[in-house]
Amino acid sequence: MLTLDFHPTGRHLLQIPGPSPVPDRILRAMSLPTIDHRGPEFGALGLRVLAGIKRIFQTQHPVVIYPASGTGAWEAALANTLSGGDHVLMYETGHFASLWKKMATRLGLEAEFIAYRGGDDRMPQAASWRRGVQADLIEERLRADQQHSIKAVCVVHNETSTGATSDILAVRRGIDAAKHPALLMVDSISGLACADYRHDEWGVDVTISGSQKGLMLPPGISFNALSPKALEASRTAKLPKSFWAWDEIVEMNQGGYWPYTPNTNLLYGLAEACDMLLAPEHGGLAGAFARHGRWGAGVRAAVRAWGLDIQCADPAVYSPVLTGVMMPDGVDADAVRQIVYERFDCSLGTGLGKVKGRMFRIGHLGDCNDLTLMAALAGCEMGLKLAGVKLAGSGVQAAMEFFASHPAPKAA
Repeated sequence: MLTLDFHPTGRHLLQIPGPSPVPDRILRAMSLPTIDHRGPEFGALGLRVLAGIKRIFQTQHPVVIYPASGTGAWEAALANTLSGGDHVLMYETGHFASLWKKMATRLGLEAEFIAYRGGDDRMPQAASWRRGVQADLIEERLRADQQHSIKAVCVVHNETSTGATSDILAVRRGIDAAKHPALLMVDSISGLACADYRHDEWGVDVTISGSQKGLMLPPGISFNALSPKALEASRTAKLPKSFWAWDEIVEMNQGGYWPYTPNTNLLYGLAEACDMLLAPEHGGLAGAFARHGRWGAGVRAAVRAWGLDIQCADPAVYSPVLTGVMMPDGVDADAVRQIVYERFDCSLGTGLGKVKGRMFRIGHLGDCNDLTLMAALAGCEMGLKLAGVKLAGSGVQAAMEFFASHPAPKAA
């Protein structure tokens, strides 16, 4: 038997921005016996989860479910809609936008990266990692593309590496204003079920997401939410695909089945997660968005009280999913994380890519509540002090005052 739990008592605080803690209710659902994936019981399960996940994406169109990570769903989105050498426009918001661009290049696409125009005294080499997408830059670039060589625009909705959430509707309006036919592809791997997201209303062609964030599941399933325009593009796309191909999956999904062996027990968990997120007694999706927004505001109150900088420099796009906390010059953020982990049994997210060692991330998503966050913030405050970081005040006290004076909204 593997020893995977090094914590002698109590529960480890998993406060990374995904994988997020899995609720007991979902764990119990996943523990049910595996069934025949060609039998009638499975067909009923398949139809149930496909209907539920459409409501989570807020779409009337197909949502393809893969037994894969979000990275797999990235590849599926590109492979199903594009051909070798196609030009794609991608926007640099952080580490995950950069990885998606790297994938596009490896698949043989011409990936063009654009980014925030402006300086940043704290992070001159990564100024775009502190903000969301500037839709006007995308519009400007598309207007210049008179030959319509750009086949797709790819942006990240909630950048998990930085804590900035972009305005996807503004991107769609920019594409439309430029009168450009490019597809709009959006990574909402960490945004789905945490931040307001409307696949149909915002005119997204492919939305990519994963199971291990706001859906509160373990890693292992991912999604492509499709538009009719994306399905039409898939009929002429030439990039190689077999496992990722939408056509067979969409056809078999009509009966609740898949053309290969799906992840049965994770689908049990997905059915339960949809029930939890859509439950009217807890406010449905609007209630989930309100909870996450409130948690984010409470955590940011703590960071401000400490006198530390928030990684996202634009308050208009603060993420409800996570908060990046920047360290003073000369302080190793990973050393702080190690103290918090070893002394107080709490895992925090590391800085990634260009911000490695400069910041850590506090997740406030999924199976969470006020007291979970208070415990995490207490661990952070003690760890920062032990690391020798001079704090302006008590973030714990500030968060307590915020949560006490801002009660959670009740479902209508």
